Amino acid sequence: MPNKRARATALTIAGSDSGGGAGIQADLKTFHTFGVFGTSAVTAVTAQNTMGVQAVQALDPSIVRRQIESVRADLPPAAAKTGMLANADIVQAVVAGLHGFDAPLVVDPVMVATSGDRLLYPAAVDAILEELLPLATLVTPNLPEAEILAGRPVRTEADMSAAAHAILARGAGAVLVKGGHLSGEEVVDLFRDGTRERVWRTPRIPTTETHGTGCTLSAAITAGLASGIALEPAIERGLAFTHAAIAAAPGLGAGRGPLDHWADPDARSSAGRDE
Repeated sequence: MPNKRARATALTIAGSDSGGGAGIQADLKTFHTFGVFGTSAVTAVTAQNTMGVQAVQALDPSIVRRQIESVRADLPPAAAKTGMLANADIVQAVVAGLHGFDAPLVVDPVMVATSGDRLLYPAAVDAILEELLPLATLVTPNLPEAEILAGRPVRTEADMSAAAHAILARGAGAVLVKGGHLSGEEVVDLFRDGTRERVWRTPRIPTTETHGTGCTLSAAITAGLASGIALEPAIERGLAFTHAAIAAAPGLGAGRGPLDHWADPDARSSAGRDE
């Protein structure tokens, strides 16, 4: 038998984007770019392109759980992430499939697509809050998602800090509130764990080529954690990579186009300032 070369493995638990810009497709491309072997558990299938989401079909929760258990039994992930989970039954199946999982878990609480199409049934929010967040090493909400999880408006940087506190109180290990929806020449991303707060400021790129940005960022962070990088450096590297991937977007499709997942995975972290 030939010698097997060890390689970090990561798991994405998310929906399929037929357009290839977000969901498991973006996650697997990002894992590969970072030299991490990607595995997946599909939660839903979407008919989707850069113009929007035309149809969604959630999978049976039992097959979602079986996918997770199958991967864990033979290809144990060094880190995992969740994306689109569609409904409460799937959230509960994911929680069951992750029972005893002791590696880092990044929860990207995908609720609305870049196009504005809703990807999460309202009843699933309670399941995420009560059952999934306590398992999370890191939660990565954008501003609308942070509002839902924190139960309060998030319109300013001060609001982002307050929302991060509220989400931490639900049991998450750390929170990265993504500020792309704020106005201004810089994108503000705010991190908080149980002891400290940190803010990254990155020059805003004037573009509509942003489909899959949240998936790409959370996947890049997950890849870093799977490779043994500590949480804050993994976030910093993920932010720099996502910025580079937006800057190099290939201009595909007639709507909000995808990022370039072949961007430099070692993009300079100095692309953004932190404080």
